[in-house]
Amino acid sequence: GFFCFLFSFSFFFFFFFLGSSFRGICTYICTIHFILKGIKTAARAAVVADSGIGEAVARELARCGARVVLATRNAVRGEEAAWRIRRDTGNPEVLFMPLDLSSLRSVHAFAAAFLQQEPNLHLLINNAGEQHSTDGFSLPFQVNHLGHFLLTQLLLQRLQSSAPSRVLIVASSAHQAGRLCMAKLGQPPPGPFAAFQDYCNSKLANVLHARQLAARLQGTGVTAYAVHPGFVHTQLFRHTPLWLQPLWTPLSRFCFRSAAEGARTVLFCATQDGLQPFSGCYFADCRPLQPCAQGRDDAAARELWERSERLLGLQPSLCTPVE
Repeated sequence: GFFCFLFSFSFFFFFFFLGSSFRGICTYICTIHFILKGIKTAARAAVVADSGIGEAVARELARCGARVVLATRNAVRGEEAAWRIRRDTGNPEVLFMPLDLSSLRSVHAFAAAFLQQEPNLHLLINNAGEQHSTDGFSLPFQVNHLGHFLLTQLLLQRLQSSAPSRVLIVASSAHQAGRLCMAKLGQPPPGPFAAFQDYCNSKLANVLHARQLAARLQGTGVTAYAVHPGFVHTQLFRHTPLWLQPLWTPLSRFCFRSAAEGARTVLFCATQDGLQPFSGCYFADCRPLQPCAQGRDDAAARELWERSERLLGLQPSLCTPVE
């Protein structure tokens, strides 16, 4: 019975969550040159909050002339990544600034330092790496949602003054398995698959955050998008149960996308002209897709926003959704 369960769970996980990793490769090949053609005007000053696919995104933005701030927790790795990008692209305007999304104090410090030294912000890309929460919330929820929510709120006025500008929130098709309990936000879910369910819940929060952010920013020149990059090697499988990792670790090397492949839909949403009507939408494989029913729930999106503000001790936002 156990082995039947293992096979069934693995089959479900592979086809439900990883199917998108095999779609869109031809689309990427056809569109990548068009993406890079428009990148100079679309992203003049960008913050990329991540390592991993964040470095791949930052490299292409820098290659086309953008000023890029690479924000990540590990100072040594962050400085090395910024140096590699400067070396590879010839663009000296690539900076590293420390940002630990698992520490709300670090998010505040980063925002204060950035606002003091950088007059413009045209693109904010929220994508989390592997970290450890220090504020009492579950790791995926804080790093994937609360840290990004706080960072976006702290930088929102600069985004508005630099408009047209964009906010990208890196989500996942795993949001389809998300089940947010609004009364217990930030608490780990129960059950044997708690870590994986926690991850899925945080990805659903990403989709709802982008939806509500877009609604609240209508008419400001700031647009927002949730982006599924596909499942990228070394990122998702760490959230699977420990007993499944021996299976998924070697499999991921063959079935998951590289960081460069995972960056392509992010770059598309960062640079493509004419995406304003799609603000708030969920993108995968360089096109808008309909998220799951919970990901389209505007009432849930509003409640998540308001509860996130309270958890972070923020004053209620002055901007309200346009009905």
